[in-house]
Amino acid sequence: MKCLLLILVSVSLFAQEFNFDKEYIFNELKGYQKLSKLSKVQYPGDQSIDVKYYKLDLNITNNPNYLSGAVSIIFTPATSNINSAFFDLQNNLQIDSILLNQSVNPAFTHSSNKINISLDRSYSSSEQISIIIYYRGVPGSSGFGSFEFSTHNNGTQPAIWTLSEPYGASDWFPCKDTPADKADSSDVYCTVNSNLKVVSNGLLIEVVDNGNNTTTYKWKNSYPIAHYLISLAIANYFEYTNYFKYSPTDSMPVVHYIYPEKFNSQLQQQLDKTVEMLQVFSDKFGLYPFINEKYGHAQFGWGGGMEHQTVASMGSFGSGIVSHELSHQWFGDMITCRDWQNIWLNEGFATYSEGVYIEAVQGSTQYLNYITNEMTYARQAVGSIYLQDISSVGSIFNYSRSYAKGAVVLHMLRGVLGDSLFFSTLKTYANHPEYKNATAITENFKDVAENISGQDLDYFFNEWIYGANYPKYNIQWGYKAQSGSGKFDVTVNINQQVNNDPPFFTMPIELKIKTVSGDTIISVFNDQQQQTFNFTVNAQPNGFQFDPDNWILDDAGIVMDVYTENNQLSFLLEQNYPNPFNPSTVIKYTLPKSEFVTLIVYDILGNEIARLVNGNQNSGAHTVNFNSSDLTSGIYFYQLKAGENRSMKKMIVIR
Repeated sequence: MKCLLLILVSVSLFAQEFNFDKEYIFNELKGYQKLSKLSKVQYPGDQSIDVKYYKLDLNITNNPNYLSGAVSIIFTPATSNINSAFFDLQNNLQIDSILLNQSVNPAFTHSSNKINISLDRSYSSSEQISIIIYYRGVPGSSGFGSFEFSTHNNGTQPAIWTLSEPYGASDWFPCKDTPADKADSSDVYCTVNSNLKVVSNGLLIEVVDNGNNTTTYKWKNSYPIAHYLISLAIANYFEYTNYFKYSPTDSMPVVHYIYPEKFNSQLQQQLDKTVEMLQVFSDKFGLYPFINEKYGHAQFGWGGGMEHQTVASMGSFGSGIVSHELSHQWFGDMITCRDWQNIWLNEGFATYSEGVYIEAVQGSTQYLNYITNEMTYARQAVGSIYLQDISSVGSIFNYSRSYAKGAVVLHMLRGVLGDSLFFSTLKTYANHPEYKNATAITENFKDVAENISGQDLDYFFNEWIYGANYPKYNIQWGYKAQSGSGKFDVTVNINQQVNNDPPFFTMPIELKIKTVSGDTIISVFNDQQQQTFNFTVNAQPNGFQFDPDNWILDDAGIVMDVYTENNQLSFLLEQNYPNPFNPSTVIKYTLPKSEFVTLIVYDILGNEIARLVNGNQNSGAHTVNFNSSDLTSGIYFYQLKAGENRSMKKMIVIR
């Protein structure tokens, strides 16, 4: 799922194609101010039952706004005998009656947003139980907008839609409110005014003209589905169909339901990219998981997108958001996070998949630009990717943590494993018989990665998924000529600032030694807070890069503290990082000797904005944090003066 809440200006080379879609990037989700239901959530549903099937048979009117109908649920006892069960449904919806096993009217109560049902006897785990709940009312709207009566075309046409993730399903239908229990299949029957179309999961098996200016749409989903992925999108849609030809003789419809006033040739060209994306992801992850049904989009009135199974609900159609929601069909829909603590298995994977598509169509340079951009947000993540608090929707869907850092962790795992083993891990995980069409947690994905690679990855997952923050390195290097051999001994000292959990980060790190006759890449395994590595190269070094291909989320991407052959420090002002930035950035510099130093920030007209350093400093590496909270968006400059040395660089503030 993607959120369209904060517009950012991108300066990357691929902005026109992808980063305009990044309007849905957010750090603080302003829309959460309307949340009121979280204190009433009964999570994780009735753990004593196992839901097998949902059927929603609903009548929906928009004048007045109203829902009535029946929801059929088939379930079994999860482990031992039961004589009662409960389902989640908000109190504002009224229950008329309940039918048990087609013939019994059981006793029930509806309070605290739960339907407590007394069964007519004790049932064992080998028995199926069916109930039909007849209910009516005006559905609630919480979270991202679990059930919305809205309009389009300047308010002239109705648009009705649902978005239940994470806790909104019980706003509009009775369910077991947990992602851990996927139904084996589902049906959605929906009756509306005949000028409207109803879009839902799976295949449209029948459209019935009821003869009273109403039409019933019958949708059938034959794959396992999480309750929050059951969806409705209702409007006077224009229907545009393309096809994904996944073999020489087979194809699957790709159906787009668009507001008529929004459809044009430019949008059609953008929608047609979905077929290309289906091919890219099928190659990388295995064939599209719901190949016997469909994929498509239903336009709706929310600013982002939601990965409803087989038909993503979309507020915009840029390449980034389309590829994100499509990849969720593998990671989120086919394999669903077993609990919201592991939401990164949905959102981190989908965010990374945006980069997979970029790499497939634009190449590795643009992929790395994309990852660098995501690292900017990932550095702002607070706490572990594995969520400690799922009571807040804002916590679950924090972009920096669940999306960006989750994606960057996959990028780093790719660096650890190498391309072949990494993509083999993704495909094996996506097609694993225990997780495919089921649920998973982080440890399941870790097990697959370890089995494929043959590596012990405890250190990696412990620090990046269950730990917090990222490494902050201080690198020093130097070299000396070997007498008479023409070779040079290189020394690299890697020091990490103390972190809380973990105390320091263990990672394989690439080091690039630049020499007059070419570059040498050396891989080291940094598993100590302070560690020294020694190498011999065959030509005189003239440069050094730490993590040259940006495989690690750290404080500055590339850190260089350059020494001369005589081990004398040289004057160096580094580019601030991140850049562009909001609200803070880091400026690093190296002084060859102790002297009076000034570090001043100027605006584009040359006016002094801030004096960050003004006094004597010792030789060595220095770091200064700069906060731009009081500045407007724009270009600024920072100048370092130390004795006779001068250096100036440009920085960009974004809002």
